[in-house]
Formats: sequence, structure tokens, C-alpha cells
Amino acid sequence: MASLEGIALSGATSFSTVDVISDSPSRSNSVASLACKSSKIFSGVRLVNPAVRNSRKGRWYSCRQSSRARGIPMAFLPQAKENVIYLKDNWRQMLKLNHWVVRDYCKLVDTVNSLEPSMRALSDEQLRGKTDEFRQRLKNGETLNTIQAEAFAAVREAARRTLGMRHFDVQIIGGAVLHDGGIAEMKTGEGKTLVSPLAAYLNSLTGRGVHVVTVNDYLAQRDAQWMGQIHRFLGLTVGLVQSNMRPHERKQAYACDITYSNNSELGFDYLRDHTSEKKEDLVMRWPNPFNFAIVDEVDSVLIDEGRNPLLISSQSSKDAARYPVAAEVADFLVADYHYKIDWKDKSVELTEEGVAAAELALDTEDLWDERDPWARFVITGLKAKEFHQRDVHYIVKDGQIQIVDEFTGRVVENRRWSDGIHQAVEAKEGLRIQADTVTVAQITYQSFFKLYPKLSGMTGTAKTEEAEFLKIYKIPVVEIPTNLPNIRKDLPLQLFPVARGKWEKVREEVEYMYTQGRPVLVGTTSVEQSEYLSGLLSDWGIPHNVLNARPKYAAREAEIVAQAGRKCAITIATNMAGRGTDIILGGNPEMLAKEMIENSLIGFMTSEAPNVDTDGAPLSQTALSKFKQSTTSLVRISTAIRAVSSICGKQSESWTYREAKAKLESALELASEKDELGLQLLGKSGGSESMRAYIALAYISLLRDCRVYCQEEGAEVKRLGGLHVIGTALHESRRVDNQLRGRAGRQGDPGSTRFMISLQDEMFRKFNAEWASNLISKLGLDDNIPIENSSFANRLLDLQKAAERYYFGVRKSLVEYDEVMEVQRKHVYNLRQALLLDGAEYCKERLYRYMQAVADDIVHPAVDASKAPRFWRIDDILADFEELLTKTYLDLPNYSAPSIVLEKVTKEMLVESLETVRFEGNIGLDGSMLPGLPSLPDHSIGLRRKASALKRWLEMSTDGSVPYVLQTHLFVYGALSHMLLELRSALFVAKVTSLFLLKMSCSEGEYQREVHLLRKYLGDALIATYQEKLKKSSLSNAKIEQLERVLAVKALDQYWRDHLINMNRLRAAVNVRSFGHMNPLEEYKIDGCRFFIAMLSAARRLTVESLLQPWVPMEDGSDLDLDYI
Repeated sequence: MASLEGIALSGATSFSTVDVISDSPSRSNSVASLACKSSKIFSGVRLVNPAVRNSRKGRWYSCRQSSRARGIPMAFLPQAKENVIYLKDNWRQMLKLNHWVVRDYCKLVDTVNSLEPSMRALSDEQLRGKTDEFRQRLKNGETLNTIQAEAFAAVREAARRTLGMRHFDVQIIGGAVLHDGGIAEMKTGEGKTLVSPLAAYLNSLTGRGVHVVTVNDYLAQRDAQWMGQIHRFLGLTVGLVQSNMRPHERKQAYACDITYSNNSELGFDYLRDHTSEKKEDLVMRWPNPFNFAIVDEVDSVLIDEGRNPLLISSQSSKDAARYPVAAEVADFLVADYHYKIDWKDKSVELTEEGVAAAELALDTEDLWDERDPWARFVITGLKAKEFHQRDVHYIVKDGQIQIVDEFTGRVVENRRWSDGIHQAVEAKEGLRIQADTVTVAQITYQSFFKLYPKLSGMTGTAKTEEAEFLKIYKIPVVEIPTNLPNIRKDLPLQLFPVARGKWEKVREEVEYMYTQGRPVLVGTTSVEQSEYLSGLLSDWGIPHNVLNARPKYAAREAEIVAQAGRKCAITIATNMAGRGTDIILGGNPEMLAKEMIENSLIGFMTSEAPNVDTDGAPLSQTALSKFKQSTTSLVRISTAIRAVSSICGKQSESWTYREAKAKLESALELASEKDELGLQLLGKSGGSESMRAYIALAYISLLRDCRVYCQEEGAEVKRLGGLHVIGTALHESRRVDNQLRGRAGRQGDPGSTRFMISLQDEMFRKFNAEWASNLISKLGLDDNIPIENSSFANRLLDLQKAAERYYFGVRKSLVEYDEVMEVQRKHVYNLRQALLLDGAEYCKERLYRYMQAVADDIVHPAVDASKAPRFWRIDDILADFEELLTKTYLDLPNYSAPSIVLEKVTKEMLVESLETVRFEGNIGLDGSMLPGLPSLPDHSIGLRRKASALKRWLEMSTDGSVPYVLQTHLFVYGALSHMLLELRSALFVAKVTSLFLLKMSCSEGEYQREVHLLRKYLGDALIATYQEKLKKSSLSNAKIEQLERVLAVKALDQYWRDHLINMNRLRAAVNVRSFGHMNPLEEYKIDGCRFFIAMLSAARRLTVESLLQPWVPMEDGSDLDLDYI
């Protein structure tokens, strides 16, 4: 197809020339003639030399002005209608902002291309030395943008030398978009994986780390090994985080320049760090763990997974026995009579008949009785019954429920539904009920990825969600032009009244394509559907492979998808086939060679049969053409068999099936590390290394044969029409459907797609397509006859857009509510990190502030600054204070409460002291400041502690706002010891006092100053009590410091867990307030803030109580063990 690659402007109102580029002279002639005959604003049309498109600058379209070359207008040809449509599409693209954004990046591409010759002239050492050069230039004041072109050119050259792959110009544009913090939308097969090293390398030069995030462990490991070669060649360190790693391994990985991980491991490491009680247990780069992240399949992570919070929980056995009983009750209740179902919101509501039936079955008078609460369990059981279907939302394996991700179709390891749903599903299936969970830490992906100062991503389908990315994440989406034009044919959608007719038509189309020899990929939305269609095809004798969440199929995911492009290959897959491994027409030669090596040797390496559930079911090869091996390959395979037999026979080594596969994997890795000559020399050494070498040689020879074979078969498949994709249902998001479509027509290959849907599909049930059912019933159409009416189909597609808007609203609501938790979470986590990482003096000063805050919490409820002290509830203050000091000692017979605090102070003494101080003028800041009361011991040793104590009092008295002059004095007071006498002079005290009296005189309340003095006295009393305890303690300073940190962190964690539960309950409760014409979100913010303040106050109180209680040594006389506190 022709391409309008550039238009040269001449004058303000008309185009003087249109340059037309085409691979086909006849197509170029038609476009040129059409432009001449159908437009009066062009003064000339020229055919550009096709060689321009094949230059080293790559093959890409619609983003560069073409080079001017001479051409001659040709005669008008019959393809006028097609060319008018084509020109219209190109004009439409030019009117979009994306076109001009991409065009602006072309300047960078020109610069990178101009640097290519100089980079190629460098030796390996010189190219590696560029990394040190870039780092030094950054230290000298240059920015990442100034070295961007050179860094990209270095990465392009490193990729060429290490991987044999050179970045196309469009990939350079993609890398620039990532560096600028955008989302690069690149179609399937355009090489997104090769794009990420450009931005990752550039941003890693700052030394603050880069995270490359994938959707699963397999892709993270693949990319770290594959793309990591580029980074290691350039002198960077590359880390990999996997689910089975230990903490010290994770810590090493995060310390690297570039770290590869999947999204869940990254999020859980962040949460685990915020549940660790020791600084040594932290694995991320604290205090600044986040710098720049590149998220692969960004729409899946940030949108599809956005609704699912990451939770770390602990078990609670409470109420576990109620779930099986509730499941039985839910089983006999009847939908639409005992309860109403809202499919869109996934909620159920008991009717009066349902409530009565449930109460009768449970022998209770009130389902909502707080002493015997059954309502929650019954409703949860109904949700499990209606909304969580086996082989759709979950599978059962080894007596456990395993969740199937609705977007990827994969089993999600270590994930459990919250709010009792998981236990309800276990009860429904008759499995052992696992304990309820209590949330310890939680965060959503939306909140987590906002922690990165710069965030970018790649995907093949993001433009439809551009508004959401901009609104929530402030990330723009840029469509990257394809390297070759997309010639895939998207056939009209076919609609069926019932599902039975749809599946029969799918079977017919698969059979037709099979007879033509074209490969077919059928996309289904659940395990159940994929297995139903598999049975249908098996009944008709059509060989095929199935890929779904069942372990026996999922274990072979990469092999199944890699060979789905071979001639006559039929693949039935859930959404698992939408991402990851490319479907290459003719097959993937690497995977094919690996499979042949395994089939040839595994039987000689082990007598153990593979476990189908863990190692995968054998693939169907019946319909595939047979591969003829070369003589060299046959000889080398025979040599490898002899080497294997020698090891297993003479040396009597016996391997399990998995051990044998690991040996093969090790040998295949050796094939990429050494050349054939080196392998031949290694093969003569004998032993296990010799066996590895011979296997590697056989693999290299087979790979060479497979590349030729796959290329020839790929050409034949292209001639037949390429891969045909069949979608069997519309998803709730157009993105997921586009992902399936994108499997066909990769990198300019031919292909076709068709969607076949029925009105019984789940989406239409959720979003009410009754009007369509009524219309079809009136027409009286047969169930097996498809409807291809465009206007009818468009109305159904509008339902899909409505579903997108609805779920966008759900995610937006989640973000709005989570923003409240985000602020609170940041405060708690920052506080927690400060307690763990701050210096000893700062930590102790924070604890002293806690003690002052506890004293304030005791004083404030009992005083009124507008009334005289004799009207205050002094008795309550003294009683609360005494309780704080004595209750932690009651269970310890050999320990008594401290006697230095308010032992002889009465209400009358306090009132008299406060009234006396009212008539004094200036008050010195040293001492207790309350006359007539027992003086407190002063353990503030050193200038820093005295300055901190003074500043603590000043901030308290001025509501936290210390004037600039005071801050200056405090700095001098704490830092300049040679001015101690001068600063302690009357002049300094007078200046400070005058500032305070001025501030306090402006405070609200006539007796505000007396309130502050009482707060200070009681706060100092708590601090003095603790300091007296430290003075008598036999513990070392290091042990005391560690103990203080642990106690403060444990108290914070305990109340934070309770706060998470309370906030979840509050969120469910505030929705009811909408009936009172109140905004639930605003009510959530107000009450959430109140809960949060109360939580912090309770955590401080518990910390102070823990610090004041006796630290009882162990029975053997040793210091107390912090792990048992």
C-alpha cells in the first residue's frame, strides 16, 4: 500500500507538491494521478524513488518528510476509490497531535543515525568506556537530555554486537518516549523488548537505579538474561527479582543499576519492607528506593490490575466454621425470589423471603444480630455461588482454590480473595477452610506506581485508555508508527442469538481454515469455554492444542504460542495468548530446535515419566508438517546420545525428569556462550562437561536447520493468507480484544481476524442487551445464522464502550478513596522508615516528642483555656497520669512504679501553682516553670539535647511554628559550644522569653499560657521518668537504641493494622449516607482523618507505655530478647 510520507509546504494556503512513496510502481502511479485529478490545491505530484524507503534509516511511515526525488505524474488507474480512502486516512492522521509529536522525535533519530558510524568505529573497550564518560559528564553538570542521543547510539551499537539486532528508527522514537515519561504504544511484533534498554541505560547513569517491570517471572527472567547482555556489555550491573528469592538475594538485585522484576514482587517487597522491624531486613534502596520505572504491558498492570490491591495479611481463625454452614444456606436460596442479583456491581441483596428463609435455616431471630452475626456470611456465600464460577474465575488444584486472572487467563500464584470470599468459595467446593486473614499492609498498583518520580510504559494497546492514563497517572500515550505497514484484514463481526450457534460456526470456520492450511488462533474468555470448543473440535477429528490456566497446559505456554504460526496449527487459548511470546509465521526456530533436542535426548537421560500437571501435556503434532534433519544434525544428535548414555550408563548417574530438563537447559545456555570450535574442544575433555558440549553442538546444528525450515514454511503460510484469529466474545475492554487481533499481521505479515459473539455472552448479560434479543426474536432468525449488519453491530459495540466507561468510573472511585489512604500511608511509612533509619539522637528526640504528645492528650480534654484553672478537671489529669505510670507495673511483684513523678502533688497544689504563675511577668525557660511543685531531675546532657528540649517547648507553645529568629538562636545554641556562656546569658533568655510572651498573648483563650505550662510540666515529668529509668538500666546504649526502635515500630504496626480494618469498614458504611444526601467520599475523608489522628495518638501512647514499663531480663540473667517483645 502506498504511503504519504511527507508533504512539502509552499506558501500559506496551498501545497505545491505531494511526494508519494510506494513499493509498487503501479500503486504509486494511481495515487499520484488521483492527487492530480481530484484536488485543485496541489500544483504538482512527484513519485519519490522507492530506494529512499529502503535506506539504513529504517522502514517507517507518516513521521518523516520524504527526500525529494524526481518523478513523473502517471495516468489514472481504476483503484481510485481505494486510494481516496487511503488519502483520507493519511490526512486524518496528520490532523492528530500524535503525528506532530512523533515528527518532533525524528530530530533525535537523525542525530542518533549520524552518530552510528563513529560508534561502529569504536572497539569494545572504547564503547564500554562510554558509560564512565557519560557519568562523568553528568557529574560535571550536563543533563540526561544533553547526552541522550549519544547514549542511544551506544545502546544501538551494543545491541548489534551482543544480540545481532539493530534498533529501527521507530524503536529509537519509542525509547525517547519512555525517557520522557510517556507510554509508547507499539503494535505486536514491533520489538518493545528491545526498546526498553534505551531508556533504562540512559536513566541508570544517574546511579539511582532503574526498575524494568514485567507481568510475570518468566518475562522478567527472559528480559534480564536477553536484554541484560546489552547492559552488561556497557558496564552496568543487572539484577533480577524472582518469587522464590531470599531477602539477601533481593537486596543485591535492587542494588544493581538496572533491576528486572514483575509488578507483584516489586509491590510486595515494598510492603514487606514496611513490615520489617530491623534495618537489616530492608531489601530496597532506602531511603530513596524509587527513581525511574519502565512498565511492560503497562495497561495490564496499571488498569487491569488497578482494581486489585496488594495485601500482606496474617491469619485469624475466628469464624472459620461459619462458612460451610453459610454455603449450604446459600445453595438452597433461589435467585430472583430469595435474593436479587446486580451483575454489573457484583452484589446481591436478600429479599424479605430470603431473610426469613435464612433465619429459619440458621435457627436465629436476627441475621444482623451483632452477638451472632450471620448476614455477612450468607451474603458472601451467595456472591461465591453467583459470581465465582469454577473453571472460569478459579480452578481447583491439590485441594486448593487457585484464582484465574480474568485479563490474562493465567493462574495467579499466592493470591486470595479478601472479605471472606475465598473462604466462601472453599466452602462451596467442599474444601478445607483456610483461616480468615487480617490485613497487615496494603497498597494498590495505582498508588504504588505513583511513588516513582518518573514512570513510563510500553504496550500494544493503550490509546483507547489515554484519558485514564492522563487523569490518574499524568502519563501521555504516544502511538509509535509501525516499521512496516499493517496489512491485516479485520473481517466483519458476526452476531448469533444463542451461544450454541456461535460455537458451531466457530467450528466450521476453524475446519475451513484447517483445510486451507492456515494457522488459526481461537481466543476464549474462560477455561470452561476453551475446553468446550476443544471437545467440539475433537469430535470432528481436528487436531489442535489448548492453552488455558490449567497447569498441564500453562506449563507449555511458551512452546504452544511459539508454534501457533506453523502451517495447519490450530490453537485454542484464553487471554494467555494475548501477551508475551510472539506468534511467528512458520514457527519459532529456537523453540522448535529446543523441542527436538528434548524429544531426542530426554528418554536417554531419565526413566521417569513427566508429571502432566507440572511439566505440561504433550503438544499435538499430528497436523504439522514433518521436519527433515540434515546429515550433520543427525550425526551430532547421535554423538550427544552416546555422550548421555556414557554418563548415565558407565557412571551410573540417575536423574529425575526435572533434573534431566535442567541439564538440557544448562547445555543450551552453553550453546550461546561458546562457538562451535570451542564446543568441539570442550567435548574432548570427557565427563559431564563433554556431554553438555555435544548437546550444545547438536542444538546449534538443529537450530541452523530449523531457521531454514521455518523461513520456508513461513513464506508458504504468508502465501496462504497468514494467521487467522477468531474471537469468541467481546471483552469488557476494547484493549483486550485488540490484543487478540494484534497476534495476526505482526511486522507487515498478512493475516485476518473475525469476532463471533452471541447475545448470551457475559458482557451482554451484565450490560442489558435485551433490545437486541427482542429484535432478533421478532425477525425469527435461525440460531445458526450470523448477523453481519454494521449498524446492529455498532450498537452492540457501544455496549462495550459503556462497559469501559463504567469500569473507568469504578477505578476512578477507587483512586479517589485510595488517595485518602495514600496520604495516611505515606505518613505512616515515612514515620516507620525514620524510626528504623534515623540516627540514635534523632530517634530518641522523636520518642521524647511522643511523651510530650501523650501528656498533651491527657491535658487537652480536661482543660478550657477560657476558664481559670480551678474550673479544670485536674483530678482527671492526675488520675490518668498515675494510671499511665502504674498500670504496666501491676503484674510485676518485684517492680514498683517510679516515685519521682507527681507523688505528692495534689489538685490544690497544681491550681495554686498555675494561679501564682499567672501574675508573674517574664518566665525563665530553665527549670519546671511551675512554682511550688516538686522540681524534676534534668538528664539533658550536652548542648544538642538541651537545644532539642528547648525547641520542643517552643514549638509546643507556638503551635509548631518557631519564628526564624528563634530557629537561628537554637542552631547557634546547639552548634557553637564556644558561645555557650554568652547564649546562656540573661540577654538570650530575655530575647527568647519576650518572643514567647508576645506569641502567647495573641493565643486564643485567657488562660492559654497556663495550659502550655501545665503541658510542659507533665511532659517533662514523663521524659524525666524515662531518663531516670535509662540511668539505672544495665543495658548497653546500643541495646537500648535497638529496643526503642523496635517498641516504637511494633506499636505503630499494631494500630496501623487496626486502622486498615476500620478504614475498610468505613468505606463500606459511608455509602449508606448517600441516602441522607451526603457525599460518601467527603464523609470518608472526614471520618478517615479522625480515625487516623486517633490511631497515631494510640500508637504514641502504647509506645510510651512500653518504654516506661520495666525491661525484665531473661531467666538466665541475659539481656531481654528483642524478638520476643
